[in-house]
Amino acid sequence: MLGSDGKQIGILSKFEALKKARELDLDLVEIAPNAQPPVAKLIDFNKFLYQEEKKKKEEKKKAKSSGTKELRLGPFMDNHDLQVIIKKAKEFLQENNKVKLVVKFKGRQIQHPEFGENIIDKVTEALSSISKIEKERHFEGRQLIGILSPERKKDVKEKNQEINK
Repeated sequence: MLGSDGKQIGILSKFEALKKARELDLDLVEIAPNAQPPVAKLIDFNKFLYQEEKKKKEEKKKAKSSGTKELRLGPFMDNHDLQVIIKKAKEFLQENNKVKLVVKFKGRQIQHPEFGENIIDKVTEALSSISKIEKERHFEGRQLIGILSPERKKDVKEKNQEINK
């Protein structure tokens, strides 16, 4: 049996251990039931649960979840503006975020959807080395939308090996 400070008390019967726990106003918790003899510890169980919860919260803070970043494009964008968007998308993908490409059509622009499709194709092609298409381009109302997700490092290494062959 272990004490609340982690030091070994010795081998006690179950009744003696429970008596000692009541005297110290602590809980008796079985740590290793399969050991010979089973190992138990005197702890304040509520405090133990609180510390476990605290550890889980800390782990959640450290774990970074990938989000979706939206980049808005126009159907008649200039090449330089497009390069700026591609650079920003590259940063997002390297930070492990998904990139949602949105081409908004205003007024009569919707009569020429091929311009928006060309824009999304250019961006997708420029980012093909570090991303993969998660969702093909499609229309949602007056918006043409495509989603790119970052490619895992393994996939990038495999691609580079294929290119080098």
